[in-house]
Amino acid sequence: MSGERKVSRRTVIAGAAAAAGGMLLKNAPPLPALPAQAQNPWTAPGVGTSAQSARAAFENPARTPTGVLTGSSLSPLQELTGTVTPNDLVFERHHSGVPAIDPATHELLVHGLVDRPMKFTVDDLRRLPSVSRMYFIECSGNGRAAYRSPNAQMTPQMVDGLTSNGEWTGVPLATVLREAGVRGSASWFVAEGADSAKLARSIPIAKAWDDALLVYAFNGEPLRPANGYPVRLFLPGYEGNTCVKWLRRVELTDRPHMFKDETSKYTDPLPDGTARQFSFVMDAKSLITAPAHPARLERGWHEISGLAWSGRGKIARVDVSTDGGSTWTAAALQEPVQSMAHTRFRLMWNWSGGEALLASRAVDETGYVQPTRAVFEAGRGKGTDYHFNHVRTWKVAQDGAVTFHS
Repeated sequence: MSGERKVSRRTVIAGAAAAAGGMLLKNAPPLPALPAQAQNPWTAPGVGTSAQSARAAFENPARTPTGVLTGSSLSPLQELTGTVTPNDLVFERHHSGVPAIDPATHELLVHGLVDRPMKFTVDDLRRLPSVSRMYFIECSGNGRAAYRSPNAQMTPQMVDGLTSNGEWTGVPLATVLREAGVRGSASWFVAEGADSAKLARSIPIAKAWDDALLVYAFNGEPLRPANGYPVRLFLPGYEGNTCVKWLRRVELTDRPHMFKDETSKYTDPLPDGTARQFSFVMDAKSLITAPAHPARLERGWHEISGLAWSGRGKIARVDVSTDGGSTWTAAALQEPVQSMAHTRFRLMWNWSGGEALLASRAVDETGYVQPTRAVFEAGRGKGTDYHFNHVRTWKVAQDGAVTFHS
């Protein structure tokens, strides 16, 4: 048609952004060129159906490092959107590698201060009434590398990649304990895994009656071996090591057992020479995942986005600063905001080309505010080895390069 105005893909994207946020994106980057084999996908049939789908060849998120027997591999937070962590990208923390366990022979023993010691097979657990709930999980050592030996080239994965989030399905531990008949003298329970490390933790009985789960599925499918297959304990809001994987035993007791994993590890030294022990709950925390290293910005509008979470309940607010904490602006929270789950926050920012320091701080529904590093160290000292939840900062240089700052 004569005089017809052509609309480009870039115009559509910019217009949508303006409609949603009342502002127009500027200096949009050029669209990437397609590889030769994908230039004309409409000229020939594609591939057929498959037993298991694969990611596009252009998308390759991955945990790192790999091949670690005793240690961790981290989730690529900067490559994820929304709040749900794909099953194959959930962070790993192992004390003696991933065991191969046959669900047909695996059993969970419930004993100790109970009227009826019982064994449950995986099929027994699956026959009981189940629940599915969204929760985060975080290693208590998450952020240690960024605290102990930071460097400018750290990505969000390297800074805080020992946290993941998704839908956990299983049986409330309370259901099983009622079957066994817990005695009134029981005030703690012991959880022990079936791997060769035999990691074991002592947990207050109140958590069992509250929201503890015996989990056998994650994000709609059976747990993967690295995530605790065929059954694990899950304690919402508690540090990850208490959520014992490959669970083989629950013992009801009248005291904590003081295992090696709760004496030589998982205690927090304090400035006065004492130690904070059984510090189960993960404090409120947030992390900007974009823009972050290795991004390089062009002048104009950018979305600052990241994740926030708290072991005490829902995130109430996330503030974002572009000047290192001198001033703060409340970000938008993606709904639904769920208790003890990752919450995505977003704030549009017009970068004019000057140096900037991007930071975020979370506030949870109890009123707890994510501390600065100075406040964190004043209360915990510099010798702590766990629960690093202080504010993180990214530096934007005048050339647009984004690096980790603190």
